[in-house]
Amino acid sequence: MILKQIKALWFICNPTDHFPSINEKLDFFFFSPAACIEHLVNVWSIKKKLIVFDLCCSPNVCAMQNIQGSDKKYFTNCKQWYHRKICGKPTVVTYECCPGYEKVTGEKGCPAALPLVNIYKTLGVIGATTTKMYSERANLQEEIEGPGSFTFFAPSNEAWAALPTEILDALVSNVNIELLNALHYHMINKRLTSDDLKHGASFPSMYQDLNVHIQHYSNGVVTVNCARLVKTDQHATNGIVHVVDRVITAITNNVNSLIDTDDDLDTLRTAVAAAGLTSLLENEGSYTIFAPTNEAFEKIPPETLTRILGDPLALKDLLNYHILKSLHCSESIVAGTPMETLQGTVLEVGCDGEEMTINGKAIVTQRDKLGTNGVIHYINELLIPDSAKTLMELAEGSVVTTASKLFKDAGLTDHLIGSEAVTLLAPLNDAFKDKSLAMTPDMKKLLRNHILKERFSSKNLYHGQELETLGGVKLRVFVFRNSLCIENACIAADDKNGRFANMFIINKLLTPPMGTVMDLLKADDRFSTLVGIIQRAGLTELLNKKGTYTFFAPTNAAFSAMPPADLSKLMRNPKELANLLKYHIGEEFLVSGAVTSHTRVTPLTGDKLELGTRNTTVYVNRVPVVEADLMATNGVVHAVDVIVKPLPPKIVSDQAEGSTIRRTSAVWAGSQVMKNDELFQKLFSALITV
Repeated sequence: MILKQIKALWFICNPTDHFPSINEKLDFFFFSPAACIEHLVNVWSIKKKLIVFDLCCSPNVCAMQNIQGSDKKYFTNCKQWYHRKICGKPTVVTYECCPGYEKVTGEKGCPAALPLVNIYKTLGVIGATTTKMYSERANLQEEIEGPGSFTFFAPSNEAWAALPTEILDALVSNVNIELLNALHYHMINKRLTSDDLKHGASFPSMYQDLNVHIQHYSNGVVTVNCARLVKTDQHATNGIVHVVDRVITAITNNVNSLIDTDDDLDTLRTAVAAAGLTSLLENEGSYTIFAPTNEAFEKIPPETLTRILGDPLALKDLLNYHILKSLHCSESIVAGTPMETLQGTVLEVGCDGEEMTINGKAIVTQRDKLGTNGVIHYINELLIPDSAKTLMELAEGSVVTTASKLFKDAGLTDHLIGSEAVTLLAPLNDAFKDKSLAMTPDMKKLLRNHILKERFSSKNLYHGQELETLGGVKLRVFVFRNSLCIENACIAADDKNGRFANMFIINKLLTPPMGTVMDLLKADDRFSTLVGIIQRAGLTELLNKKGTYTFFAPTNAAFSAMPPADLSKLMRNPKELANLLKYHIGEEFLVSGAVTSHTRVTPLTGDKLELGTRNTTVYVNRVPVVEADLMATNGVVHAVDVIVKPLPPKIVSDQAEGSTIRRTSAVWAGSQVMKNDELFQKLFSALITV
């Protein structure tokens, strides 16, 4: 009952929000208080199981998101609570006293300010005991206990434990030099709060003035040399401490030098030089490089790799596709985000648990090799942008693989792998369901008409444009409100722009027009009755002349379903017969791919026809179209097995009825407000008596 009351209160104050779920395994359940109750409750205990905290009102309380099953914590805010995931893993929102404050028994929040001590003692207070121990062993204790104003990026105990054994041994075997230098590199000779750590800033460390590099990301993550600040702004009498999640090392080389000196990147180094990108990677900047290893290059078919390496433009596009315009350490990634590359397109950079992902694939093998002008993440698969691919490569491994195979079988491969400037109209795999894939002469001819003689961009197509195919056929372009179609086929996805040619993905196999509407009907036995009726009604000339007609053409079955007496009467009256047919003929061209739930067509006579779709079937005045998109030079035919009749008029309520409905709605709304108000008062009473 209590939970129902809380839910009701939640919806009163947050009518458009959702009520958060409860994790039964937890002892505490937290939710963000709505504005209307944030002053009512700070702590409310029910059966020692359910506790609701008012974070917004409790003093000096900071919220954290803790990844379940790990010790990783992230600063959070109320807006992030209901995402409750970091790198795809569920999180628990917990509370901690903000830096510099502690709890007081019997008081809400964390009202007591901690007494300030020097940095050495602060390391112990905040749990960075390993850093404190090494500071003592390296004779740094006196310095960080004495006068000054320092910023110390103190590695956590876990950070020291994760350091490779050989590196740690080298440090502790020479504490007066190596360990001291390493600790000094974690220090800056002035006080810097987290607010002072601006994105892209660099500060000279206390080790030979070598810079440490700061990244402050929009999601709240702050890194120093790609180490995440996990506990910030721990004030001391002589400075400030930020706990970081790894031991950082000095950065002295740019990213090009890092690539030059790594044997695992031999092929990449050769490619960078061939593409003329060496100077870019040596200059000042802030880049992220997803560096393909030698293994990544070896996975590519030799002919593809040879082609790209021998094509300067394709090679440059390939390499620029691996470089982001901004620096992103792995710790900054908490969810999938599209990021722009130097090539001009985007990569989806995300994470799955501990794995960093590119375009949804966990291909990152080594992370955060930092240079003075960027960061390198190693990947074991080559990322090939569309702009470096042939048409065949664009089609393979996509949603048009069936079409790709058919183009090969039809002997059209040369047009898809060469440097010919063409446009491929590639039907989706679903377009071939229930269709014969036998490579007949007609199929070969049809597939040739799916390749346009020029390279086009869909954004530059216009209504009424004609496009010539390899088969010599002229295809028409139709621009509708929500669709862009070429004959009966509509473009179903963004263009794929390859190295030399483009690909349009279309929703069905394209059908070029084969004559006028009348020619089409005469050639199809299903319309033999209709053809005779058209001639009797005197509409033959209309359906033969130039136009843009949409004909919902009744089949023989439609006329057979009519009562014989009605059909006989209709046949004796050519004028009524003509009116009936004209009601089936729209004045404008409309293919099935352009039909939406509110499409209207004006017929040659009578009221508008109402169209819609359900389960890919088009309906006209609720009559299903049994076959759509029979293309003609002067229109399109959609076959129906039922005579289309006007829809019954819609019933419109009179004023009295409308008033009754409005009064009923008002009464209902008022009763709900009253009911909610009573519930609110009931809950409020329960709160103040706890």
